[in-house]
Amino acid sequence: MSSLSESGLPLEPVYGPAALAGWDPAAKLGEPGSFPFTRGVYPTMYTGRPWTMRQYAGFGTAAESNRRYHQLIDAGTMGLSVAFDLPTQMGYDSDEPIAAGEVGKVGVAIDSVQDMRVLFDGIPLGEVSTSMTINAPGSVLLLMYQLVGEEQGVPANRLTGTIQNDILKEYIARGTYIFPPKPSLRLVSNVFQYCHREIPKWNTISISGYHMAEAGATPAQEIAFTLANGIEYVRAAVASGLEVDDFAPRLSFFFVARTTLLEEIAKFRAARRIWARVMRDEFGARNPKSQMLRFHTQTAGVQLTAQQPEVNLVRVALQGLGAVLGGTQSLHTNSFDEAIALPTEKAARLALRTQQVIAYESDVTKTVDPLAGSYAIESMTDDLETAALELMARVEDYGGAVAGIEAGFQKREIEQSAYQITQEIDGGRRTVVGVNKYTIDVEEPYEPLRVDPAIEAQQAQRLARLRASRDAAAVTKALDAMRRAAETDAENVLYPMREALAARATGGEVSRALREVWGTYVPADAF
Repeated sequence: MSSLSESGLPLEPVYGPAALAGWDPAAKLGEPGSFPFTRGVYPTMYTGRPWTMRQYAGFGTAAESNRRYHQLIDAGTMGLSVAFDLPTQMGYDSDEPIAAGEVGKVGVAIDSVQDMRVLFDGIPLGEVSTSMTINAPGSVLLLMYQLVGEEQGVPANRLTGTIQNDILKEYIARGTYIFPPKPSLRLVSNVFQYCHREIPKWNTISISGYHMAEAGATPAQEIAFTLANGIEYVRAAVASGLEVDDFAPRLSFFFVARTTLLEEIAKFRAARRIWARVMRDEFGARNPKSQMLRFHTQTAGVQLTAQQPEVNLVRVALQGLGAVLGGTQSLHTNSFDEAIALPTEKAARLALRTQQVIAYESDVTKTVDPLAGSYAIESMTDDLETAALELMARVEDYGGAVAGIEAGFQKREIEQSAYQITQEIDGGRRTVVGVNKYTIDVEEPYEPLRVDPAIEAQQAQRLARLRASRDAAAVTKALDAMRRAAETDAENVLYPMREALAARATGGEVSRALREVWGTYVPADAF
């Protein structure tokens, strides 16, 4: 008797040749590094070098986060991944009333180029790849990073990294939006144009299914809604006058890795195959790099538990293994204590060690796509591809991702899935070790990392000193030029934005100026 996968698809107790009757490996698989990239985007995958091992970190002040980055580099991490606090993500300075109580709490507070300089003090930006989880003000943080790199003597064409810059999923699942969809898409396209000219090695967007999965999306929903958003971004960029092969090679994606190992492996393989065909057949991309779905993976934070937190070490190892067997290009493994608070130094180091054990003590890096041809994996890959394409067709029926968002389709589908998961856990039909089964009477005490509340006042003082020492007239002039550029579609906003930030305008001031032109997004009360 079959059971159901996370996506509600049949999962058979035994798979055999009949499951792949009529299955054409040439069409479904191809060769590693070749269309349709089911087996991975590079011919040698990890046999030449392992994936990029990133650790997502950022808390408190820029100085505190800088110390953590140096610790991670010393421990062997190969790329940094920056977490920003909520005021920074929402385009507010640390001294604004709306930021009270949130400064430095879920990430680092970055108000100006001055803070960005401190954040990367002693870290050579020409050698380190940096990923920044920032969306609505992604352009602002990218330009701050560029300015700090230039201060270090690193030209923009040597900078490597990624900004998330995925505003559409914010309307669906996460909520850190600022502007309405149309100007937000214009800003995304401006980033594509700017990086093509100025920072050619930078990944201009990380189209994210991770946050949808954390909100409750199934694997099929995760890839369907993520790829639908990707299609919307490509359409917007092409409509702005860009050639698809000029920007598509720098697109990247961001997915979750759950504990359901087999389905997650199949999910990653199905996503690559769908995207390759979309880019080739719908958009006419001819450069193979435009057809590749390159992605970063983070293990599933939503599956971590505050109860018996050490069990999370096992969950994260299993999730990380699934990402690797699925062919990820970079990986962040969550720390075991993240369901309680920000990770301690020891927990962050253990999370990195998890990746290193997979890379250097297991044999999964010795061969490319070791599960290719598996009756179960290939059947599940096909099933997930079919389910995702059906959901993508429903998004198209609305008129595309933005129209679907405005109608509440994606959000409604994800909320229904989240409700079903909650019902299954509460009813005991879904086992969560340590929560509804295999519990203990008394939890061992745990001392979490705590952020000093005094940093809010410290950031306010830094901002006061910045504003007192800068050329106020130059800042006003630069912000006015940026407003004029935002009022017309003819100019790329990032050029005057860069001048404003170089004059030491703050991130909050830049976002406020754009709000004055574009307004703010207010979701409907009900769908």
